[in-house]
Amino acid sequence: MYDTILVATDGSGPANRAVVHALEQAEQSGAILHAIYVVDTDRHAEPALSSVELLTNELEELGTEELAEVGERGADLGVEVVTRNCHGKPYQEIIAYADEIDADLVVLGYRGHSHTETDQIGSVTDRVVQNLGRPVMVV
Repeated sequence: MYDTILVATDGSGPANRAVVHALEQAEQSGAILHAIYVVDTDRHAEPALSSVELLTNELEELGTEELAEVGERGADLGVEVVTRNCHGKPYQEIIAYADEIDADLVVLGYRGHSHTETDQIGSVTDRVVQNLGRPVMVV
C-alpha cells in the first residue's frame, strides 16, 4: 500500500505515538520509513550568541538521539529507516522533505512540545495537513 512513509518527531508523547504508528505501517507494507527532526528556528534563533548556540546544539543532539531511537526500533522490526536532522520552520521542512522523497504517507503527532492546549491540534500539524497535498495520518 505504501512505499515511502515520513514521520516527524520532536520527542513529545504524541510524536512518539506517531513513530509507533509509522513503524507499524512501514512494517506491514514493506515501506521505507523516513524520520525527520526539525530544530525550530521560529522558536530558537540560529546561533549568534554563545547561549543560543548551546541551546541549538542541545536541540540538535536531542534530535539525533530521537532519530537514532527510531532507527533502532525500525531495525528491530526489519524496517529500513532514513533520518534527517535539520533547521527551519518545522511545517515547511516537513512539507519540503515529503515532496523530496515523494512520500505516500506522512504521520504526525496530534501536537508537539510547543503546543500547550490539550484540546486543539498543534500548529505544525495543522499547517502540514492544510498545505501538504498528500495523505496525512494524525495520531
